[in-house]
Amino acid sequence: MIKILKKLHLLIHHKPTGIFTCFLLLPEFLPLWFWVKAYKIIEPMSETAISMSSISKKVFLAVAGLFLIVFLVVHLGINLFLLPFVKDDGGEWFRIAASFMANNWIIKVFEVFLFGGFILHVILGVTLQIQNWFARPTRYKVEGYSHTSFFSKFMIHTGAIIFIFLVLHLCNFYFVKLGWVSPPEGIEDKHDFYVMTRLLFANTAYSVFYMICMVLLGFHLNHAFQSAFQTLGLNHTKYTPMIKCLGNLYSIIIPLGFLIIPLYFLLTA
Repeated sequence: MIKILKKLHLLIHHKPTGIFTCFLLLPEFLPLWFWVKAYKIIEPMSETAISMSSISKKVFLAVAGLFLIVFLVVHLGINLFLLPFVKDDGGEWFRIAASFMANNWIIKVFEVFLFGGFILHVILGVTLQIQNWFARPTRYKVEGYSHTSFFSKFMIHTGAIIFIFLVLHLCNFYFVKLGWVSPPEGIEDKHDFYVMTRLLFANTAYSVFYMICMVLLGFHLNHAFQSAFQTLGLNHTKYTPMIKCLGNLYSIIIPLGFLIIPLYFLLTA
């Protein structure tokens, strides 16, 4: 078993296809202090989340969700400069933007709030789902009795897959930047995310998995966008149709923008 784990570890460090084993081997190559610190942060947040009322959970879930929704716009805006028909400079502008995001102290402060918002969103989402399961342990006997939307029924499922994707995404980029994970084979500069991205997206398995996750992200965002505003009290005959329309557009445009990037590199590899 130890020999198998060592082989998988080498696969992660030297081949792009090894990224899928990253999630299984996180305890092996992330330092112990990381897990201790993560536990100290998450444990009190979990206790607070459990002790909150359902309404409070939904409000904080909505606020954290909207914060992440705004971040996705910024993240996509930078990532689009990977494409030559947006900025044909060999990835130079993207490298500058990535360097700024990695070294600017304001961004480093923002990262704390970003990770905090993400962790809070996950904890509250899982807690609320478990409470819903306990509140209704048996399914409706009559199919279609529930008035919840199609997308809302699968929020926990799409959220779980997106969570796994984000862990892999962090392993491939953010943890490489921190030096916790070795860059893929052929990468000399661990901060050269342009070349790193091209290598990863040239891998068919990774690109297909990435694009599938973006489709699921669209499903997740479709309900999340509208639900967040409704939770915060913006549920009015005057505003709801506009919010619903914006939510539909957002849940299509943002995932599609992310999806185009691996598709381009895969087709031009």
